[in-house]
Amino acid sequence: MFRKLKRYLKDPYFALGCDMIKKCPNLMPDRFYLEVQGRISMGYKFDIGHPSTLAEKIAWMKLNCRDDLYTTLVDKNLVKRWLQEKFGDDFIIPTLAVWNHASEINLDILPDQFVLKCNHDSGSVYICHDKHRGVFYDKYMRPNDFSNVRLSLDKGLKHNFYYDNREWPYKNVKPCIIGEPLMTQKDGSIPNDYKLFYINGEFQFTYVSFDREGVNDRCTYDANWNRLPFVYVDHYKDNMNTSEVLCPKSYETMIDFGRQIAQYFKFVRVDMYDIDGKMYFGEVTPFHSAGYAKFYPKEFEAIYAKKLKLQ
Repeated sequence: MFRKLKRYLKDPYFALGCDMIKKCPNLMPDRFYLEVQGRISMGYKFDIGHPSTLAEKIAWMKLNCRDDLYTTLVDKNLVKRWLQEKFGDDFIIPTLAVWNHASEINLDILPDQFVLKCNHDSGSVYICHDKHRGVFYDKYMRPNDFSNVRLSLDKGLKHNFYYDNREWPYKNVKPCIIGEPLMTQKDGSIPNDYKLFYINGEFQFTYVSFDREGVNDRCTYDANWNRLPFVYVDHYKDNMNTSEVLCPKSYETMIDFGRQIAQYFKFVRVDMYDIDGKMYFGEVTPFHSAGYAKFYPKEFEAIYAKKLKLQ
């Protein structure tokens, strides 16, 4: 009791916020929530009214950048229609089926290899390499059976992703489950995930999720595919940015394509794949790691924070 009283006397605003995040986060106003969560996640007092760090500026955008188009672009189902109207469908991964509930999923209509995922969150994705084996791998490459997958997907459908980190674009996405073919290289491997970052419409760097089923490295490159001496991640490991990743054949196409999407954002990450030399679109993410990723080494944070202009 004395410890709790001391905490409240020292910093009542932060102490109240910490307790509310634990007990009733959905009742907290967005700014209060972001200031408290930001301080917990980043380790310093958040000033969203006068943002200077990259994390503070991203929190500012969560409160002030609320274009309805963002809701369409973060919806993994609707974004395909939007892109198709603007650019055609040559680089869009096909949608095999859409379901409103996991009980509706009919495996018989799906190919031997496919992906199931929710359209409105991060992490509700399952990969099936062989339908007849009945094994589904989650984003951490942990095996699951179909009954567990159904439970997880239904749980995801009931969850409003916006309340986790106050990422406004996700608030009004209508949840559904989508099925897609598993896109693999000619050798059967899953392609690397290329995450291209843009600030005020201009390309900055690419973060590569390399060999997720193997070494699972994170590597960073510039526009000319020169290795950059940092990573921008939420969980750092000593072996990051150590693998040798070949430049994808469609890299220039990726950068140019991503720039066309980035014109609608002050800060955005556009994910893409290169499959045997051809580019495919992945997703649009306005707030990488909810805005709480860190640069390692940390001195690069100030460089990119300075580049981001909010006004």
